[in-house]
Amino acid sequence: MKKLGTLLLTIGLALCALPALAQDYAGVIKTSKGTANVDRAGKQVALTPGVQLQQGDRVITGNNGYVGITMRDDTLLTLGPGSSLSLDGYAFDPKTHEGNFLASLSKGMLSVVTGLIARQKPESFVVKTRVSTMGVRGTEFIIEASEE
Repeated sequence: MKKLGTLLLTIGLALCALPALAQDYAGVIKTSKGTANVDRAGKQVALTPGVQLQQGDRVITGNNGYVGITMRDDTLLTLGPGSSLSLDGYAFDPKTHEGNFLASLSKGMLSVVTGLIARQKPESFVVKTRVSTMGVRGTEFIIEASEE
């Protein structure tokens, strides 16, 4: 009986910890077509649906690659062929909808439909390119950046 009680306590504590662990990711890959990888701490990982992205990740698509990403705040990102996007900063509180989104598009095309972070506090949603920084005031936009 004592073993059963210990087992139930262990399972209960593990279940309580799951929501905290689930908050560690920034977004999840929903669609991937062609060549697409994430550079995480110098290691390349192929992107397929279900792969979780973290703050600090750089998503790279090949000349035939597309990636659809859903962030935790329901922001939708679509990265086109030959693109590179770094998730420089991401935080989101699902209870208050407060947080921040900071990304850098070094090349390629990015389509965005903003989610709860931009609705709560638009100045907390920023996308940078080599020559500009865009603070978001709308809900849908497309950015194109070239290496030149």
